[in-house]
Amino acid sequence: MKAVVTVMLKAGVLDPQGKAIGQALQGLGFEGLGEVRAGKVIELEIAGSDKPTVQAQAEEMARKLLANMVIESFKVEVA
Repeated sequence: MKAVVTVMLKAGVLDPQGKAIGQALQGLGFEGLGEVRAGKVIELEIAGSDKPTVQAQAEEMARKLLANMVIESFKVEVA
């Protein structure tokens, strides 16, 4: 099964990459932008056919390695 883990900085944590992207977009003439936040997406192929088990495995991977739980949050989608 495929699990997609999306990791984002928590609210209130400064996002210099997002700020730089926002400024670059404004420099290219895109107007009306609010806050821009940057994150990462990790796709995992996990053996198994039981969706709740695969979901739990992907969440454990995110907590232990893929996300810094102090400053980042994550969500997992299993397909």
